[in-house]
Amino acid sequence: MRIQDLLISSKSEKKLVLCAVLGAMSMVTTGFTRSAIPTDLHKVSIHVDGRTITTNTTHTSPDYILARAGVKLGAHDEYHLQKLNERHTDITVYRAVPITVEYQGEKKEIMTSKKTVGDALNESGYYLESIDVQPGLDAEVKPGLSISVKDKAVVQQEEQLGAAGGTISTAGSGSAADTGRYQAAYTMEATAYLPSDGGGSGITASGMVARRGVVAVDPNVIPLGTRLYIPGYGEAIAADTGGAIRGDRIDLCMESYGEAMQFGRRYVTVYVIG
Repeated sequence: MRIQDLLISSKSEKKLVLCAVLGAMSMVTTGFTRSAIPTDLHKVSIHVDGRTITTNTTHTSPDYILARAGVKLGAHDEYHLQKLNERHTDITVYRAVPITVEYQGEKKEIMTSKKTVGDALNESGYYLESIDVQPGLDAEVKPGLSISVKDKAVVQQEEQLGAAGGTISTAGSGSAADTGRYQAAYTMEATAYLPSDGGGSGITASGMVARRGVVAVDPNVIPLGTRLYIPGYGEAIAADTGGAIRGDRIDLCMESYGEAMQFGRRYVTVYVIG
């Protein structure tokens, strides 16, 4: 055999070996890919808008799965995941609906995807322990639902009012123990202060000595010298002012730092009794 023939034969053998190696690699790669697909697939059932969409996917991101299924989420929509087993997950989409909340004479429309009134109000920043709600906190949220919210302290005071309307009992207020008619009522944001606050002199804007029962008001709302009754505080006199006391704000003088801290900041009903 000639040398030229030997070289050709050697090249052919190399090509055959290379083809065999590439073929083996292709089989290994193909086999791995095919075996990985059924191992990673899991079933997802999407409950949305009254229908169920079922899909098989290797992805674990709910947002991605919903987008691939054509489910668009609004800014206030929510979804809930429930793993049924290792290979099956439920995704339930809750669409946000408009509801109206009335609080202190103001109505506000909000969007919520919560299922109960309590959850919707909690989401909106209301402290459930201090408010009275109609309908109840466990009522179901429905589109267009109207919710009335009042502070419990206000509700309790309203329940004490006589049937004549405009009669309030000041018994046990710490000063007068009688029943009289009130001239006006305001819902105000109340804070607490001590006689030593401010300049530290303890002398109010009206010249009175600051003590419990002396409150700071906006004279444009309540004139200085007006007698008041505040549920949970008692009878008081509007005798002081303050730089931050503007509009429907009132500052109640307390006897101790602990009492002032415990009172904090809250809404109260202020009755003008004289």
